[in-house]
Amino acid sequence: MVDAGDPEPRPLVWTGTSLRLLDQTALPETLVHLEVDDPDELVAAIRRLAVRGAPALGVAGAFGVVLALRNAERDGWAPGRLDAALRRLRAARPTALALAAGVDAAARRIPDGLPAVLAVAERLAAEDEAANRAIGRHGADGVLARTTRRPLRVLTHCNTGSLATAGWGTALGVIRELHARGAVEVVHVDETRPLLQGSRLTAWELARAGIDCRIQADGAAAGAILRGLVDVALVGADRIAANGDVANKVGTVGIALACAYADIPFVVAASRSTIDPDTPSGTDIPIEERDGAEVLTLAGHPIAPPGVRGFNPAFDVTPAHLVSLLVTEDGARPGGPLPTVT
Repeated sequence: MVDAGDPEPRPLVWTGTSLRLLDQTALPETLVHLEVDDPDELVAAIRRLAVRGAPALGVAGAFGVVLALRNAERDGWAPGRLDAALRRLRAARPTALALAAGVDAAARRIPDGLPAVLAVAERLAAEDEAANRAIGRHGADGVLARTTRRPLRVLTHCNTGSLATAGWGTALGVIRELHARGAVEVVHVDETRPLLQGSRLTAWELARAGIDCRIQADGAAAGAILRGLVDVALVGADRIAANGDVANKVGTVGIALACAYADIPFVVAASRSTIDPDTPSGTDIPIEERDGAEVLTLAGHPIAPPGVRGFNPAFDVTPAHLVSLLVTEDGARPGGPLPTVT
C-alpha cells in the first residue's frame, strides 16, 4: 500500500519475483496494488488502464519481458510461446510507442539471459525518471520565456505525472517545476476520457503536491481558453511522428486549436522515446478505439438509448504547426518536423 502522504506514488515496482502495480482504476477512492507475475496478466492490466501513461508503459513492457522469460525458463515453454507472449504484450496499447519500444529493448537481451533483461528494465526506469526531471526544467524555462502573466493559469489534459511515468512526470513535471518556482496560480484540469483520468488522477496528484487546481469538463477547455482564463496549455504525448504531429489523449487537438486562436502557447512535454522517426505523419499513427460501452454507460448503468453505438477513440492527433513548444529531456524547441532520433 502506498502511504497516502507519499508525494511520489510509483505506478510500478519490481519486487524481485513480480511486478507490483498501483491499480490506477481504483484511484482516487482507494490505493490498491496488483501483484503481477504473468505476462498475460500484465497485458490485461495495461488494456484496462490499471497501468498507463507512455513512459510507464515503456518500463512496464520491459518488465513484461522479464516476466515472460522467467516463466518460460521455469515452466519449460515451447519455443514459439515466448514470442507469442511478447507479441501480445507489444500490441496491448497500439498508439503508445513506448510500450513496444520497451518490449523490444528488453527482448534484444534475451539471448544473454534473465539478469541482462532485468538490467534493461531497471535501466529504462532510472533513465525515465532522470529524463522527466530534465523535461521539467527545460519546460519551465520555455514556458516562462513565452508568457508574461505571473503567476500562471495553466491548463492540462489527461494524466502526465508520477502515475504515468517512472517518476516526477512529463507535462505535470513541468507544472511541478513551475510551482516550485512560485509561478503557478491555478491548474485547470480537464476531466479527460477515457475513464476520467484527469479528474481521478491528475487532480489527485496536484492536490497531494499542494498545487491549486480546478476540474473542468473536456468541453469547457476551449471556452476557458477563449475567455482569457488560461495562459498556457501543457500536455503530454503517446507518439510523435517524424513531421512533428502529436498523438495524445482524445480531446487534445481541440485544446491546440483554441490556443492557436487565442494566441497562447500550446506546449507538448514528452520523453524522447515517444518520437517515432519511422512514422512519417500523424495520419500514419494507429489510433486505439476502446469499447463503446465506456461512453454509453455511467458506473455500469446505461445512459444512452438501446441500440445506439458508441465511438470511443482513446487518442487524437494534433498537427505539428499547432505545437508552440515541444519539450523533451534534450531541451525545448518549436513544434514542427523533428531531427532523426538514433
